[in-house]
Amino acid sequence: MEGSTTGIRGLAASVKEYVNTRVDSVKLSAAETTSLIISDLVAGAIVAVVFLFVLVFASIAGALALSAWIGKPWSGFLIVAGVYLLIGVITWTAKERMIRIPVMNKIIHQLFKNDAGDEED
Repeated sequence: MEGSTTGIRGLAASVKEYVNTRVDSVKLSAAETTSLIISDLVAGAIVAVVFLFVLVFASIAGALALSAWIGKPWSGFLIVAGVYLLIGVITWTAKERMIRIPVMNKIIHQLFKNDAGDEED
């Protein structure tokens, strides 16, 4: 009878150790996924800021060039503003298809990327 009790205690200790290991594994997986998503967001934000500076300076240069070509100082800036307004309206009307769905797909892909790899092993 004593051997049976020792076996049950050993089994209980093994189950407890297994559960603790699985909990640690889930925590590590969540931390990895979170860090991947945050690093992607930070890298995207840095690239977006750099491209924003390029866009601003290129817009100013284009507006000045158009102003010199047309001969009126305000005309180039008005044309560039109109182009940006047109781009903004197009982006606003297609925001679901152009922004929301791709961002959601990227986040979902990052969240479940490890699960697909586990099934293939």
